[in-house]
Amino acid sequence: MSRAARLPSWAVGTLGALALVALWWVAALTVFSDVGPGAAQAIPTPLQVAQQWADDGWALYAKNFAVTLAEAGQGFVWGNLLAIVLSALVLVVPRLEGAVTQLAIITYCVPIVAIGPLVLIVIGAPEPGQPSGTAIFLAALSCFFTSVVGCLLGLKAADRAALDLVAVYGGGRFAQLRKVRLVAALPNIVSALQIAVPAAFLGAILGEYVGKVDVGLGPAMVNAQQSLIAARVWGLALASGAVALLGYGFFGLVRRAVTPWSRGVPA
Repeated sequence: MSRAARLPSWAVGTLGALALVALWWVAALTVFSDVGPGAAQAIPTPLQVAQQWADDGWALYAKNFAVTLAEAGQGFVWGNLLAIVLSALVLVVPRLEGAVTQLAIITYCVPIVAIGPLVLIVIGAPEPGQPSGTAIFLAALSCFFTSVVGCLLGLKAADRAALDLVAVYGGGRFAQLRKVRLVAALPNIVSALQIAVPAAFLGAILGEYVGKVDVGLGPAMVNAQQSLIAARVWGLALASGAVALLGYGFFGLVRRAVTPWSRGVPA
């Protein structure tokens, strides 16, 4: 297919989203429409979700998103800051690479829902209406592994000739890290941050399920499920996905702005 005949990426994404909405609508009206007498419809139509958004209003979403975003934001900062610091320390003290890598793998393999109650016991329940320390911890844990891997790969991708040049002029490992490796790793670091945004957001929501919070997306979804308001559950879930997607897209724009040399050349 020639370049002139190709659709732009935004058009492909829009068509894909419309196709998914159409498939969802058809499935809600056919396959999942017969739920039996007295039972609640598990999968509402897009129109029902939109109507529920209008009925709930801005206040419901603003109140719950404010808490969850605060938890995800703090977890994102702490998790990525620790990942970047440890990755940089590995380049200065190479013997630490095994320990840092093992720590990252452990945090990735440990089930979040299993350690959530343990974290709650250590940190304790939050004040009413305040962000949960458990959710912040799990948000940080969710993005730690990907950030460590991305940072290490980026820091090790530095040009050998540039590193040798710094060494010739008397620079040590710290000078190489500051003058060469960090610049070379910037595309990978920003890409890792881009992936960490939805991971931290999901970790915060999961942390709210076990963090004994009364406000946030986690308890809001639980309350909607218990009240059998499927349209509200879907509305909260879709809004959460949209917010995570916006964060992902924001760091994609940051990557294009701060690392223009890393852009691929289209075929």
